[in-house]
Parts: sequence; structure tokens; C-alpha cells
Amino acid sequence: MDENFDFGMVGLGVMGRNFILNVADHGYAAVGLDTDQQKVDALNSEGAGKQVKGTVSKEAFIKALKPPRKVMLLVPAGRVVDIVIEDLLPLLGKGDLIIDGGNSFYADTNRRSEYLTAKGIHFLGVGVSGGADGARFGPSIMPGGPKDAYAVIEPIFKAVAAKVNDEPCVAYMGNTSAGNYVKMVHNGIEYGLMQLIAETYDIMKRGLGLSNETIQQAFQDWGQGKLKSFLIEITAAIFKQKDPQTGDDLVDKILDKAKQKGTGKWTSQNAMDLGIPVPTIDAAVTMRGISALKDERAQASEIFNNTAPTTPATGQDWIGLLEDGLYFAFIVTYAQGLAQLAAASSEYGYQLNIESVARIWRGGCIIRAGLLENIRAAYVGDPGLKNLLLDKVFAEKLDQSQKGLRKVLSLAIENAIPVSGLGASLSYFDAYKSETLPLNLVQAQRDYFGSHTYERKDMEGIFHTEW
Repeated sequence: MDENFDFGMVGLGVMGRNFILNVADHGYAAVGLDTDQQKVDALNSEGAGKQVKGTVSKEAFIKALKPPRKVMLLVPAGRVVDIVIEDLLPLLGKGDLIIDGGNSFYADTNRRSEYLTAKGIHFLGVGVSGGADGARFGPSIMPGGPKDAYAVIEPIFKAVAAKVNDEPCVAYMGNTSAGNYVKMVHNGIEYGLMQLIAETYDIMKRGLGLSNETIQQAFQDWGQGKLKSFLIEITAAIFKQKDPQTGDDLVDKILDKAKQKGTGKWTSQNAMDLGIPVPTIDAAVTMRGISALKDERAQASEIFNNTAPTTPATGQDWIGLLEDGLYFAFIVTYAQGLAQLAAASSEYGYQLNIESVARIWRGGCIIRAGLLENIRAAYVGDPGLKNLLLDKVFAEKLDQSQKGLRKVLSLAIENAIPVSGLGASLSYFDAYKSETLPLNLVQAQRDYFGSHTYERKDMEGIFHTEW
């Protein structure tokens, strides 16, 4: 194998194979490594006629790369990443670059970065979003680590990333684990948006008794308007898919148990550590957990009489209200995630540019949406914006659409339809815009049973009462 390859990929599953073919499509010679000969053969077959080769030999793989070697890993997050790094390390030289493109936990990225830097190896933790199609034709890429290390791979990443208005959907996020952290929050937002869509579907199906055809048309129409986004687009497509076994709509045959890989949970956990509220994301994580309790839910449904729908379908009136409600909740979910990014940037010294984050999320990634252009503009106008809800443009959008969500939630509650995500979005909004909250009583309770003290409205200082 010639020693003139520009880029190396370890892990030739669907994501890795598609990404390396994307690299080759843009004029870079790329070599892939996998222990599975079938995956190597698949790469060599699909890459026929391109500057791409696969091998099962790590020695041949490393030898084929031009220095400084650029080696990207697309392997399962966790212990596998450490095993692969240790396996390759004896073959690498000072100045070479390892890129972890998986959904690694940000603290693991910090640890690996410190370890490899001491050995003279550059390390980048890079978020990659877009699924298999994104990897093949243009993902959103979120690199973090030493800026000089990113400069080594920047031309390749800019070439393969998705483009919006000819701008590549990749930007340097910040030092250490900034890239993996941004991807983690991206996935948290993704959890939230998916839950909101699912709840809206449930209201349409069970609350209003709408047919799958009507629901499909609604999502298709919404995808052309203010809710234009990848997740709305694929939702409309899902309702068109027939089950090859029965000829029925496939969505009705799929078991209502949603799995998770952990990134949503990490987002919620870290938000709590930072003291940043992300209740819509929290609700989405919780609902995936509840969905897993299928047998218990079936048992409980026999004990409690589920309320029969009390509101008949009223066509376009409810469709419009549902669109407003979902749009409202989408904005709030993005606001929560971006507020967490701002807090994490300050806490961990990432120096994130939130406008850049919104800009590269406009294309390629799973949470790409039309409103991200407005979000980007909001942070251009005020780089220090503490929360998207404080932006005048978005405040107006929320004010115009909140009535729809309030009516939709009333319908859902009357019909015993769980709406934890939509409800959390509205409660977050109502709490955030309330100058007065009832937490004065909580402070009094804490002082009563634990002498935890409290502050007063009318004077400075810390106080305690013998209740």
C-alpha cells in the first residue's frame, strides 16, 4: 500500500465507511482500518475507482498515512475508544493526530487529551451529527481540542461537511472537550424535539382521532412553514411507510418502547450539576425510561380507566393550534440547550461562540431547522445573550404561539394524554417570565427543619428564625 494517504479512519461500520467515502469524494486519499474483513471488503467494493483502501492490518494502515498522520475513530464510545488508542499508540509518532468522532462523554475526552498530549500526540474530540446519510453526503461537525491540532484537519472537515449558503457546517468549538460537549447538548435537544413531536402525534391520534393520512399531511405542511426541520420532514415520511408484512401503516406496528444510548441523560445530569434548568430535555429522558416499562404500563392501564376522548376532531382549527404549540416548545427546547452551553463554556473555559454553534447546526445535523437561522442572528445581535427567551424577535414568536400550546395542553389533560415535554416547555416559560415564584415558602421550610437560613426582600443579609 502506498505511503501517501491523507486521512485514516478506524471503524468501518456504516458511519465510518460513509464518512471515509465522503472524504475520498472530495479529492483526499483515505485509508480505513477494521478488524472485520467483511467491512473492509465492503469499503473496497463501494470505493472502487476512488482514492480509498481498506485493511485489517494496523501496521499497514499507519504506514500508509502521510505525516503528520490524521487518524479518526468512529467506534463505540467508552472503553473501546481507549482500547483502540492504546493499540495504535506504539505505531504513532510525535505530532500525529487522533480524532475521536464518536459520542464520547466529555470528561473522557478531557482525560484522553491530557494523556495523549503528554506523549506528544494531538487529540481532538469531535461531534459528528447527521446519521449515515450525513456522514456520506455532509454532516455537521463540531471539533474541540487544541486549535493548532484542528488546523491540521480543518481543510478535510470543511470539504466533507454539509453546506448552507456555501458555508461549511463545521467550526472550531473550543479547547479540550468543547466539541464532545456541544454534541452532547445537541443530542439532548434532539431528545427534547423528538419527544415533543411524539406528544403532538399522540394528541392528534388519541385526543382528536385523526387518521394517519391526516396526521401525515399536517406534518408535511408544517415542514414547509415555520416548523421546517429535518425531524418534521422525516416524521411526515414515516407516516407514508407501509408494513411489507401486512400492508398496514408501519408506524402502527412499531412497539412503543424507545431506547437510548445515554447522551440525553448526560445532558440532563450535567445541567443539574451546572444549576441550569432544561426541563424539556429532562422530560424526554424520563419518558424514554417510562416507555421501557411496557408490562407495568399495560397492568396499570387495566387498573385505571383511561379517559375517553371528550373533544371531537375539528379539522384545521386544531391543526393550527398544534402547530403553534409545537413551534413554541421547539423554541423553548433550543433555548434550554443553548443556555446550558453558555453556562458550560463559562464553567469549563471552552470559550464557545454560540452563534457558531447555531450556524453549523443549520445543515447536516439531526436538529437542523429553519429557525436556527433566526437563532444565529439573535446571537450575532447579542453575543452575550443569556437566554434566547430574552431576544425580542423570539419573545414575539413565543407570545404569538403560547395561546395555541395552552389550548393543546388543556385538550391533552382532559383526555389523559401524557404531555410531559410540552407541559415542561410551557412551565419553563411561565416560570422564567415570573418575577415572583413561590420558592420563598421553600426557603422558609428549609430553615424550619434544617436551619438552612434565608434571605429577605426588604433588607440585606442572611437570616434564621426559631420557628
